[in-house]
Amino acid sequence: MSKKVAVLVAGSWGTALASVLAANQLDVMMWTRGEDQANEINNKHTNTRYLPDAELSSRIQATTDMEAAVEGAIAVLIVAPSSAMRAVTNQLKAYYKPEMLVIHATKGFETESLKRMSTVISEELECEEGRVVVLSGPSHAEEVVKRCPTTVVVASLDKASAESAQALFMNAYFRVYTNRDMIGVELAGAFKNIIALGAGMSDGLQFGDNAKAALLTRGLAEITRIGVEMGANPLTFSGLAGIGDLVVTATSQHSRNWRAGSMLGQGQKLDDVLKSMGMVVEGIRTTQAAYFISQKYGVQMPIADQLYHVLFQERQPRDAVEALMGRDPKTEMEVMKLETWEQWHS
Repeated sequence: MSKKVAVLVAGSWGTALASVLAANQLDVMMWTRGEDQANEINNKHTNTRYLPDAELSSRIQATTDMEAAVEGAIAVLIVAPSSAMRAVTNQLKAYYKPEMLVIHATKGFETESLKRMSTVISEELECEEGRVVVLSGPSHAEEVVKRCPTTVVVASLDKASAESAQALFMNAYFRVYTNRDMIGVELAGAFKNIIALGAGMSDGLQFGDNAKAALLTRGLAEITRIGVEMGANPLTFSGLAGIGDLVVTATSQHSRNWRAGSMLGQGQKLDDVLKSMGMVVEGIRTTQAAYFISQKYGVQMPIADQLYHVLFQERQPRDAVEALMGRDPKTEMEVMKLETWEQWHS
């Protein structure tokens, strides 16, 4: 008998990951709030709003009934937008069983509380945060659903949970590594969306390759600095969830964050950009969260700070670039807290 995995919700990334699971001979039940979307997935085996060119496996079914989606599942994959994560997991709580493997693939923060997604999930399901698994890495849904070679990482404090998630997803075109640094993987996946917005903005302003290379390099230093302060292993930011995801998100037209940044750089207003995109742009909410996280931890995040002012305080993109270029002289190599470094190298 085939094993069943529930996927919440039926957006582009959830659908792409459902396709990987179906390719691995697993039965997948996707949960969606849209009756029309569920009918399309079940009857036409397509999800045209999110992945218009993809034909889905008959192993993938959909329902608007949360209980039906989760019943009998060995694992639940949550791919809800960060803004909806608490509501979705609260709804899941009534049907969740402790033996279920819980995986999430959402890159962002709860803006109001500044909490990571694994924290939100564990609070709502009343389970140990260390058993939640996060899936992250350089992976566009449009390419995964076409079975393009892709490599990701699954992270959990619980080694067995990470290895179980690895076994569910691993196949000939979708390679999966494990990592024990769940905090670092979550932070890297969330924060890189900010830098991808900035990269798109730089391209929209036609600033060229030099500027974008500098933005990515200094952006990686910035997110590593705040990540280590929050308890992450610095090496995680040099891996798939860090530099790997940063490069793919900041350089590809598949990237919603890059596209949104490019439109902003071309002079479009934020509200118009969001209407045009028609889908969640996680980097916008993450920029807002990062602005307050940097203040909470007393860590400078100059790129995130300038993007916050562009997005939420009507600063012009060119003025933000001038502010970054005009900062006081610095040394390139920054010293992280010694006790944090020793913690990860003991």
